[in-house]
Formats: sequence, C-alpha cells, structure tokens
Amino acid sequence: MASSPRKMAVTNAFSSCNTHEIGPVVPTTPLIKFLVRVQESALQTFGPKKFDPKLYVDLSLKFNLSKTESAFDELPRSVDGSISIKDLEGFIGTYFEGAGDDLGDANPPDFVPEPEGFMPAVENPTVRSWALEVHSLWKNLSKKVSGDVNERPDLHTLLPLPGSVIIPGSRFREVYYWDSYWVIRGLLASKMYDTAKGIVNNLISLIDKYGYVLNGARAYYTNRSQPPFLSSMISEIYKRTLDMEFAKSSLPALLKEYQFWNSDIHKVIIHDAQASSDHTLNRYCARWNKPRPEATTLDKHSASNISNDLERQKFYQEVASTAESGWDFSTRWMRNHSDFTTLSTTLILPVDLNVFLLKMELDITYLAKIVGDSKQAESFLKASKERKRAIDSVFWNAKMGQWLDYWLNDTTCLQYQTVEVSNQNQNVFASNFVPLWIESYYSDVSLVEKVMKCLESSGLVCRAGIATSLTRSGEQWDFPNGWAPLQHMIVEGLARSGIEEARSMAQEIAISWIRTNYSAYKKTGVMHEKYDVENCGQYGGGGKYAPQTGFGWSNGVVLSFLEEFGWPQELPIDCQ
Repeated sequence: MASSPRKMAVTNAFSSCNTHEIGPVVPTTPLIKFLVRVQESALQTFGPKKFDPKLYVDLSLKFNLSKTESAFDELPRSVDGSISIKDLEGFIGTYFEGAGDDLGDANPPDFVPEPEGFMPAVENPTVRSWALEVHSLWKNLSKKVSGDVNERPDLHTLLPLPGSVIIPGSRFREVYYWDSYWVIRGLLASKMYDTAKGIVNNLISLIDKYGYVLNGARAYYTNRSQPPFLSSMISEIYKRTLDMEFAKSSLPALLKEYQFWNSDIHKVIIHDAQASSDHTLNRYCARWNKPRPEATTLDKHSASNISNDLERQKFYQEVASTAESGWDFSTRWMRNHSDFTTLSTTLILPVDLNVFLLKMELDITYLAKIVGDSKQAESFLKASKERKRAIDSVFWNAKMGQWLDYWLNDTTCLQYQTVEVSNQNQNVFASNFVPLWIESYYSDVSLVEKVMKCLESSGLVCRAGIATSLTRSGEQWDFPNGWAPLQHMIVEGLARSGIEEARSMAQEIAISWIRTNYSAYKKTGVMHEKYDVENCGQYGGGGKYAPQTGFGWSNGVVLSFLEEFGWPQELPIDCQ
C-alpha cells in the first residue's frame, strides 16, 4: 500500500459545478412543520435551561392537525410573540399525547432471565451477576409501536414498523440504524435470536418504503441514513442461526441499500493518474437544506451569524450530513476546530464509511454464495476488490501507520479538480483504525503489527478505553469521550487477527471498557451512551444534549466483550 505523493483527478457526482448547490431535498410534512413551530415557541416560553428540542417533534396529536394548529394560532401572545407558561402548558396537555406514549412496552418472547449457555467463561460471580442485569435491560428497552401509529400516521412522527423494537434509551424513543448492530450483537450473546431477526425485518421495512434505512424511525429522519451496518447484522445472525430463509429473504433489501449508497449524491470517482485507474469512494450527504426538525432551535442558533441564504442552506446540509455519519458532532468534520459553522462533512471521504461499504460488498458476496446466487457473488467480490484498492490508494498512510480521511478541495467545480495526497487529514481519530475490524485487513499480519504499534503510541488508548479523538472541543465525539461502537470494532479486529500480542492488547482494552461500564453502573444504577476514557467509572459529557442512559449499544458491547473474553474468577472488576 504505497503512500508516495501523487496527484489524482476527482470526478464528483454533483449535477452542477457549484459545490454550494444542495441537490435533491426530501420534502417535510405539514405535521413536522407545525411541531417545529411548537418547539420554537416552547424555547421562547420555557427558556433554554434543560430544554430538549426533540421532545416537541416527538409529541403525538390527540386531534387532527387542522384543529390543533387553529387552537395553537388562537393562543394569546405578548408583544414579542411569546406564549405564557400557563397557556402553553395547557395547550400541550390538551392537544398532545406525551412523547413516547405511542410506544408501549413489549415482552420479548425469547427472553429468559438466564439463557442456557450464557457467558460460560465469566467465572467471577460478581461480574456474572452484573452481566445478567445488563442482559435483563433488553426487557426495559423492548417496545412496540402503538396501533394508532398504523391507523392514524398523520398524528405521529413515529413511523409504523412490522414488529417490536429495541430503542437505545432515554430521549431516543425510536429505532436507530447503526445502534441496532451493537444491540443485535448483545442480543446474540443473550441467545435472543428471534428478537435480533425482528430488528432486521423492521429495518428492511424502511428500505422497502424509502429505498434505504433511515437514521431513525421518525418522519423527520427521512432525509438521511446512518452508517450502513445492515449487512453485518444479517451476516452475524446467519452465522449464529444458519437460517437460510432469513439470509435469502434479506438479500434483496441489501442490494437496494447498496444502490442507495452508490447513488450520485454519495459517490465520488477519483482518477489516480499514477496507477491509470479510477477509484469509486463514498461520502455522507443528507438530502436536506433546513434546520433539522429535532434540533431546529439549536441549528438556527448555530447559523445565526451566516447572512447568506445559500451559505446557510449549505450549513444545514452539512449538519444533517454529519448526523448521517453518526458522529454528531466532532472536530473531525470541521475546517476550523473552534468554529462549528465550518462543518464540511460532504467534502470528506471518510475512512470508516468506505470500510463499512467494503464490508457490505464482502457480506453480500458471502450471503449470495450461501443462497446459491453465484452471479451476484462474483459481481460483489469484484466490487470489493476494487474498493479495497481504492482504500489502500487514497486512505492508507504508511508513514503514520493508519488510514486517514481524505478532504476534497472546496472549489467552484469538483468535476475535474486535481487533488494532492496531502489532503489526507493528519489528525488522529479512532476511525483511522476501524479498517482493522474487517478480515481484509486483520488477516494481514505485518499490517496489523504496524497499525497496532501506531495505535499504542497514538494517545487514543486511555485508562478507561479508546478516545474518539485527541481534541478537547466540548463536542461529544471528541476527547475525552469513548463510545461503545469504536471500542468494539477496534478490539474485535485486533482479537481476530490471530496475533497473540494483538489479542492481548484487545483484551486489555476490553477489560478497561468493561470496568468503566460496571463502575458507572454501580454508582448510577444505569448504563450510559458514552464514557470518559480518562476516568474509570465516569460517564461522558459534552455535545448538544444531556448525556443519555439506557443504553442499547453500551449494553450490547459489554455483553459481546464478556462473551469473547470471559472474566477470570480472580480478576477484579472495580476500577484499578
């Protein structure tokens, strides 16, 4: 994987040579427009303290929209247009169901308090008892969409789904896309195979309706997706269950999702002049040019100093595209780390997204072989080889021993620009090591040894896990926060490499992550969405909303780590 300096011409799938043209925008609905008005009035009335804008777009109407909107318009207002606390509280109580009331508790039929064969390598009784407590949290997070959502979808932003769901927790009262992969990994450790399949079927229903898996199962998320993990979910479930019918019925949806991620808006073609070849790579790009409905008040505030309408629309697209990445928010996506309005996610070719798409190609190859579709298997094997060449050519930096995101030049025309390899982002992020997660890279012994040494000296590996970045920005996907998905991918890749030293490093990271989850749980009584990797037992902070609990992917990764590594009788679980 050479990293010698060279120039590459870039062709981008923009319909015009103007990078500020947004492209196709998914239309919003009258209900969402109205709920955004309520959200903005609520901020004016109640003030910013503990204000969560998402709450107001998650409310369900008791009456039709016309009647509700008329009543809202008739509320008395002061000279500045504000509504009194009494009047607004009265209106909300009269005309809305509570946020989350359109979800009821569900009882997963395959849940048992202690599954047969659960965690045989967890010998320490304290850890085993806690693992069973984490396992029991699937009951708390298991929900079913109310019948009224199906019967009266015009009253709800929650989308109907065919089966029961597992939500992340707290303010996240709906299914989320990439969260669901680690939920499923936890469910597989909990032997809850039918529940895991049900999650996949719910996500496939979104592909059937919208052409892709939405960021989350809400009407206001139809403008974007999230990191594509559906093929990984299906492959993992198949490997545990050998359910051929499940694999066969899932494959058409994967092909449809693959088309979405390789459609013009997400695709960039880079011509490598030195190798005389073209590389197709992908970026995040939401079809949106307004404040996100679930965060309208925040996004408008962020854009308050942008006077140009087109620039403001472009900023809103960048915010939504960053949400599509799952890393909302991080200095990884900013031109200027101290200026949130310099988000430029659509001008970045991310290492991890392209690795996820390589894994999708390999998963489809595997599943197509299983179901006997040799033509499809050959096609996707060819695509995977081409993408690996692209990843090696564009992202790999031999000197640094890691893969680096690639910045496109922000010029007036992207169609035939020449880009220097120096456009690699030299900053260190946990995502730079995500390629280790897939066999294409963890099977290369000399590569793993080099990358492992780089990870050890990177500054990312801390007392309580792997930090997301080295920048202390106050954004939640930056230092000192660590997130379960990134721990899991890097640890699993190291552990599967077959190198004893790499597995030992993986186990050390997993132990420190389990310990911080355990200690925070014992102090607070809950699992958390993120943790402070500098301080064992401390949950994470920062970002645009209060830290959340529950928590789907944290539960899943703890269970997955305990299943993989066990816990010896004599090993202490408390923070050391």
